[in-house]
Amino acid sequence: MKYPREVITVGSSGKPEARVLIEQGKYIRYTYLDPKTGKPIAKGKESIWLKSKEGRIEHLFFIPLKKGKGKALVIRKEESPKGRKIWDNKKKKAIDLF
Repeated sequence: MKYPREVITVGSSGKPEARVLIEQGKYIRYTYLDPKTGKPIAKGKESIWLKSKEGRIEHLFFIPLKKGKGKALVIRKEESPKGRKIWDNKKKKAIDLF
């Protein structure tokens, strides 16, 4: 298949790769803080919830690795966001994910 030049990148193997859309949508990203101190539980520990335009929801959980700067283990979790709330610092209240 022929792709436009602007979507071609070079992968870590040195071979060309085409960046191809899987889906688009909205996302929610949050971190985890100690409720007593307000400080991060672990630097880089985050959750990202993705919601496609079609309504498909996916949860990605990022756990920082001790070795390798900026590297993290990503776990794809199958669970529903129903009933899950997160703290919105700007609004100073708990909000629904979606």
